[in-house]
Amino acid sequence: MRVGGIVFALGALATVVTVAPLFLGTEPFPAPAYFVCMLMGLGFALAGAGLLRSMLVQRRAVAAAASATGTTDTPASTAPTPGAPSA
Repeated sequence: MRVGGIVFALGALATVVTVAPLFLGTEPFPAPAYFVCMLMGLGFALAGAGLLRSMLVQRRAVAAAASATGTTDTPASTAPTPGAPSA
C-alpha cells in the first residue's frame, strides 16, 4: 500500500508539472511527458490492491483464531440489529 501511495504522489506531481505550462502560457511539454501522469492512476490501483490484500490477510487471521478457539461466529454476527424487536 505504501508503494501505491508513493507512485500516486509521483503521478500527481508529474500532473502538476505537466499541466502548469498550459496555465502559465509557456511552451507545453511534449506528448510523452503526459504518459508519466498515468502513474497517478497506477498508484491508485496499487494502493487499492494492497488494501484488498490486507483485508484478506486480516480476515484469514480472524478465521484462523476463531477455528483455534472452537467458535464459529464472530462477535459482529451476535450483535443485535439496531431497530430490531427484542425477543
